[in-house]
Amino acid sequence: MTSKERYNYVIEYFSKAMPTAESELNFTTPFELLVAVVLSAQCTDKRVNLTTPALFAAYPDARAMSEASAEEIYEYIKSISYPNNKARHLASLSRQIVERFGGEVPTDPDDLQSLQGVGRKTANVVGAVLWGREVMPVDTHVFRVAARIGLSRNAKTPLATERQLEKGFPRELLPIAHHWLILHGRYTCLARKPKCDSCGITRVCKYYNEQNKIVK
Repeated sequence: MTSKERYNYVIEYFSKAMPTAESELNFTTPFELLVAVVLSAQCTDKRVNLTTPALFAAYPDARAMSEASAEEIYEYIKSISYPNNKARHLASLSRQIVERFGGEVPTDPDDLQSLQGVGRKTANVVGAVLWGREVMPVDTHVFRVAARIGLSRNAKTPLATERQLEKGFPRELLPIAHHWLILHGRYTCLARKPKCDSCGITRVCKYYNEQNKIVK
């Protein structure tokens, strides 16, 4: 099977199975999404969604959060992973947004990545979700699933995976393809025990077919 055939099969399957795939983070504004994505690093969306209602009630926008100390923010997010670092990031990035961008989350990817605690993946997620930017954010789920299926080959880093996926998927599908792979990894292609018996793409999955060959 060629790479193009594999991509076409995956696209056809997910277009039917997940036609409206989207972020599972709860947010109502660009600032809330940015904060939620920063908090989601090495943390589940479920835990973030349990944490953000009280945080957003206390600090509904960048101006409000910019007036808070990292210690004050910490009290709202202490139940998630790495709360000390994330509290410092949120205190700093909210001040940067107010001082440099008039209180509005910048739309330029480079401006986003200039904010404290915002890396390439976070900036790409915000861009894809908010503005439909044709990028492929690569988190642990996307990195794992892409390699298992065979959409990426010998990609040693998230950036290498990103580059290969951006070549394989049509540009206009990148924002939703990102969610296809995340959700597939979150609920079917699990890290330790992938649910191959309930997976709809085993026919083209490199991992599944290699495992079957080993069994045989």
